[in-house]
Amino acid sequence: MKTYNFYGWEGATIQAPDGMTPRDLYDLLSEIWCEYTCAPRLRSGWSKDNPTLGQCSITAFLAQDIFGGRVYGILREGGNYHCYNVVGDCVFDLTSEQFGDEKLNYTDNPEQFREVHFAKEEKRLRYEYLKNELMKKTGSML
Repeated sequence: MKTYNFYGWEGATIQAPDGMTPRDLYDLLSEIWCEYTCAPRLRSGWSKDNPTLGQCSITAFLAQDIFGGRVYGILREGGNYHCYNVVGDCVFDLTSEQFGDEKLNYTDNPEQFREVHFAKEEKRLRYEYLKNELMKKTGSML
Protein backbone atom coordinates (compact mmCIF):
# COMPACT_ATOMS: atom_id res chain seq x y z
CA MET A 1 0.00 0.00 0.00
CA LYS A 2 1.21 3.49 -0.85
CA THR A 3 2.27 5.63 2.11
CA TYR A 4 0.83 9.12 2.50
CA ASN A 5 1.83 11.91 4.86
CA PHE A 6 -1.46 13.72 5.41
CA TYR A 7 -3.12 13.46 8.83
CA GLY A 8 -5.47 10.50 9.11
CA TRP A 9 -4.44 8.83 5.87
CA GLU A 10 -4.28 5.37 7.43
CA GLY A 11 -7.96 5.41 8.38
CA ALA A 12 -9.18 7.43 5.40
CA THR A 13 -10.95 4.49 3.82
CA ILE A 14 -14.42 6.02 3.52
CA GLN A 15 -15.78 5.97 0.01
CA ALA A 16 -17.83 8.34 -2.07
CA PRO A 17 -20.65 6.80 -4.14
CA ASP A 18 -18.23 6.48 -7.08
CA GLY A 19 -15.72 4.59 -4.90
CA MET A 20 -13.28 7.49 -4.44
CA THR A 21 -11.44 7.59 -1.11
CA PRO A 22 -9.69 10.56 0.51
CA ARG A 23 -6.38 9.07 -0.63
CA ASP A 24 -7.66 9.02 -4.22
CA LEU A 25 -8.76 12.64 -3.85
CA TYR A 26 -5.34 13.59 -2.48
CA ASP A 27 -3.66 11.98 -5.51
CA LEU A 28 -5.91 13.90 -7.92
CA LEU A 29 -5.55 17.21 -6.10
CA SER A 30 -1.76 16.81 -6.03
CA GLU A 31 -1.93 17.34 -9.78
CA ILE A 32 -4.22 20.39 -9.45
CA TRP A 33 -3.04 22.41 -6.44
CA CYS A 34 -1.11 25.40 -7.70
CA GLU A 35 -0.08 28.93 -6.82
CA TYR A 36 -3.49 30.20 -7.98
CA THR A 37 -5.39 27.87 -5.62
CA CYS A 38 -3.14 28.90 -2.71
CA ALA A 39 -4.46 31.55 -0.30
CA PRO A 40 -3.16 34.93 -1.53
CA ARG A 41 -1.42 35.74 1.76
CA LEU A 42 0.67 32.55 1.43
CA ARG A 43 1.39 32.51 -2.31
CA SER A 44 4.96 33.73 -1.97
CA GLY A 45 5.73 30.54 -0.01
CA TRP A 46 3.89 28.13 -2.29
CA SER A 47 5.97 25.67 -4.29
CA LYS A 48 5.67 22.24 -5.86
CA ASP A 49 7.68 21.02 -2.86
CA ASN A 50 4.90 22.27 -0.54
CA PRO A 51 1.75 22.01 -2.70
CA THR A 52 -0.72 21.88 0.19
CA LEU A 53 0.31 25.32 1.50
CA GLY A 54 -2.70 27.62 1.64
CA GLN A 55 -5.12 25.05 0.25
CA CYS A 56 -6.98 23.97 3.39
CA SER A 57 -10.44 25.52 3.31
CA ILE A 58 -11.11 25.06 -0.40
CA THR A 59 -9.85 21.47 -0.18
CA ALA A 60 -11.86 20.64 2.95
CA PHE A 61 -15.09 21.99 1.48
CA LEU A 62 -14.46 20.12 -1.76
CA ALA A 63 -13.88 16.92 0.24
CA GLN A 64 -17.15 17.62 2.08
CA ASP A 65 -18.93 17.83 -1.29
CA ILE A 66 -17.60 14.38 -2.15
CA PHE A 67 -17.70 12.50 1.18
CA GLY A 68 -20.19 14.46 3.27
CA GLY A 69 -19.44 15.01 6.93
CA ARG A 70 -18.34 18.26 8.52
CA VAL A 71 -15.48 20.70 8.23
CA TYR A 72 -13.72 21.83 11.40
CA GLY A 73 -11.03 24.41 11.96
CA ILE A 74 -7.95 24.66 14.15
CA LEU A 75 -7.40 28.25 15.26
CA ARG A 76 -3.98 29.43 14.11
CA GLU A 77 -1.83 32.35 15.12
CA GLY A 78 -3.22 35.44 13.42
CA GLY A 79 -6.85 34.36 13.80
CA ASN A 80 -7.19 32.14 10.73
CA TYR A 81 -8.53 28.60 10.85
CA HIS A 82 -6.87 25.55 9.35
CA CYS A 83 -9.68 23.37 7.99
CA TYR A 84 -9.97 19.58 7.98
CA ASN A 85 -12.69 16.94 7.54
CA VAL A 86 -14.64 14.64 9.83
CA VAL A 87 -16.90 12.03 8.27
CA GLY A 88 -18.42 9.77 10.90
CA ASP A 89 -15.44 8.63 12.97
CA CYS A 90 -12.98 9.28 10.14
CA VAL A 91 -10.84 12.39 10.65
CA PHE A 92 -8.54 13.45 7.84
CA ASP A 93 -6.65 16.55 6.79
CA LEU A 94 -5.55 16.44 3.16
CA THR A 95 -3.45 19.61 3.59
CA SER A 96 -1.68 18.91 6.89
CA GLU A 97 1.70 18.40 5.22
CA GLN A 98 2.13 22.15 4.88
CA PHE A 99 2.96 22.25 8.61
CA GLY A 100 5.90 19.85 8.39
CA ASP A 101 6.56 18.18 11.74
CA GLU A 102 4.20 20.43 13.71
CA LYS A 103 1.53 18.38 15.51
CA LEU A 104 -1.94 19.89 15.20
CA ASN A 105 -4.75 19.24 17.67
CA TYR A 106 -7.72 17.69 15.88
CA THR A 107 -10.06 17.59 18.89
CA ASP A 108 -12.69 20.03 20.14
CA ASN A 109 -12.38 22.51 17.28
CA PRO A 110 -15.24 24.67 15.97
CA GLU A 111 -17.21 23.66 12.91
CA GLN A 112 -16.52 25.76 9.83
CA PHE A 113 -19.13 26.84 7.32
CA ARG A 114 -18.69 27.54 3.61
CA GLU A 115 -21.03 30.53 3.82
CA VAL A 116 -18.51 32.23 6.10
CA HIS A 117 -15.39 31.17 4.19
CA PHE A 118 -16.86 31.84 0.76
CA ALA A 119 -18.05 35.30 1.76
CA LYS A 120 -14.54 36.15 0.52
CA GLU A 121 -14.99 36.11 -3.25
CA GLU A 122 -11.35 35.21 -3.92
CA LYS A 123 -11.73 32.07 -1.80
CA ARG A 124 -14.99 31.08 -3.50
CA LEU A 125 -13.35 31.54 -6.90
CA ARG A 126 -10.36 29.40 -5.88
CA TYR A 127 -12.76 26.69 -4.65
CA GLU A 128 -14.71 26.78 -7.92
CA TYR A 129 -11.49 26.53 -9.92
CA LEU A 130 -10.32 23.53 -7.85
CA LYS A 131 -13.72 21.84 -8.22
CA ASN A 132 -13.86 22.44 -11.98
CA GLU A 133 -10.34 21.10 -12.50
CA LEU A 134 -11.21 17.99 -10.46
CA MET A 135 -14.34 17.44 -12.54
CA LYS A 136 -12.23 17.65 -15.72
CA LYS A 137 -9.83 15.03 -14.35
CA THR A 138 -12.53 12.63 -13.19
CA GLY A 139 -15.13 13.29 -15.84
CA SER A 140 -17.79 13.43 -13.13
CA MET A 141 -20.12 16.06 -11.78
CA LEU A 142 -19.70 17.01 -8.15
